[in-house]
This record gives sequence, structure tokens and C-alpha cells, in this order.
Amino acid sequence: MPPLKVNPLDYDVFRQEMEEITQRECDPDITSAVHTILTAIGEDPDRPGLQRTPERIACMYEELTAGYHVDPVALVNGAIFEVNYDEMVIVRDIDFYSLCEHHMLPFMGKAHVGYIPAGRVIGLSKIPRVVEMYARRLQIQEQMTRQIAEFLQGVLKPMGVAVVVEGFHLCAAMRGVKKSNARMVTSAMLGIFKRNQSTRAEFLANIGRQGPEQ
Repeated sequence: MPPLKVNPLDYDVFRQEMEEITQRECDPDITSAVHTILTAIGEDPDRPGLQRTPERIACMYEELTAGYHVDPVALVNGAIFEVNYDEMVIVRDIDFYSLCEHHMLPFMGKAHVGYIPAGRVIGLSKIPRVVEMYARRLQIQEQMTRQIAEFLQGVLKPMGVAVVVEGFHLCAAMRGVKKSNARMVTSAMLGIFKRNQSTRAEFLANIGRQGPEQ
């Protein structure tokens, strides 16, 4: 039997790293701006280790801010299904990476998303993709949390949506206050999750964040 032939460039996890930057047209304005920054901080943009850095960063920002260019309709792609189910649906521990809009430094962590259907559910993979759509742009965590919840409320019309986001912010760890153990927790509760304390408590217990004692 001949050995399995696999082209790693067929897979997203490898494609970006193995593809030659010279084959891609990255934004020339970003490339020029990075060149200017390198000069301003006292570096030599033409030395061997930095010659392709402006192009790399330009391509990187295209990836990290791709959420601005996602079509929400294409993202959902019709993956909303009529189902006779009215119990809580939770997708927890969704990894995300975003950029703080104040310093353009990364913040990262986990998002937990829950909703109670009113006759319709969304495909499992779509919820992490919604998180990605709002994370891959310049953000503040509070806004991102709300945007995820409101998007799902709008497309599903469920009885309610709950989102909790836990984030580690490099802008507070490597500069400024320099608190590397600080974590930010934000939440957005819509519909029955906002109105009903027991529903909210059930969601928080399921994601490992115990609500107040009854």
C-alpha cells in the first residue's frame, strides 16, 4: 500500500506558517508604518533579522483583524435548525485571542456561551465562530461579550442568551500596572437569564462559576 500523501498547505493550521510571504499581497500602508516604527525606536529595518518584519506584521494584522470582514449570514450558513428542545444549551471554554483597542496588545482567554432555545438551535461549530468573529478585531472585553450575546439573540430569537468571558490582558500585565495574575470577567445576560435568578445560577454552575447562594 503506498504511503498516505498529505499536503500540509491544505490545512489552515499550517497554511499561514508555510506559505511564502512574497506570494501574498499584504497591506502596503501597514508595511510602511511598521518600517517607520522600527526606525523611530532606533532599529535598523534593513538588518537581516528585520528585513521582512514589516511584511510579516502587515500579514499578521490581516489575520488578527479578519473579524471586521466576516459576513454574519455566510458565517451562520443556514445552520439553524427547528428542534423541539427547550433546555439550556452551553458551549464552554471557547479559546479566543483579541487585540485591546487602547494599546493594540493582545488579550486572550475563554468564552462561555449558553442559550435556551425557543424552537430553534444553531450548529455547534457556529458558536465558536461567532466568538472568533468578534474577537478578531480591535476590542474591549466588555463590548465583545455584549456583541456575542446580542448576535445570538438576534439570529436565534431564543428565550435568553448568557455569555461569560474570562480574559488575561497583556496591556495590564507587561506595561502600566504590571499585574500578571489579574483576570477580567465580563458577562452579558439577556432574556430569561437576566430575569430569572435560578436560570442564571444554573448557567454559572455549569461553567464552573457558582452563583450566589439561594
